[in-house]
Amino acid sequence: MLKLLADENIPRRLVAELRTRGHDVRWVLEERRGIADPHVLREALGEQRVLLTCDKDFGDLVYRDGREASCGVILMRVHGTGSQAELIRIVLPVLESHEAQWPGHFAVIQRRRVRIKPLPERGR
Repeated sequence: MLKLLADENIPRRLVAELRTRGHDVRWVLEERRGIADPHVLREALGEQRVLLTCDKDFGDLVYRDGREASCGVILMRVHGTGSQAELIRIVLPVLESHEAQWPGHFAVIQRRRVRIKPLPERGR
């Protein structure tokens, strides 16, 4: 079972489908709409939830600004999808099949590939 914090830019239907399939998903749009990205990342880390987002700024927070993100970050970059249903057909199998790899990694899900990179070690 995935334990996710879905950023406010994640489509409602994807959040609903994940929940229907038994995943533990908190959604920023329902609970804390408009909070700043650093706070979203801190919440994910505090609850050990993998952060699911469409916002490239999280890459800057982790790699440029050195923010802790050992919980894992998944960036969805699936361009050209015609509907939320198509997005779900692409993303959901990837989320579930790589479930054990998400913590400790920064991943980018694209239409035809998935890039998974270990997060930088902190405190060195």
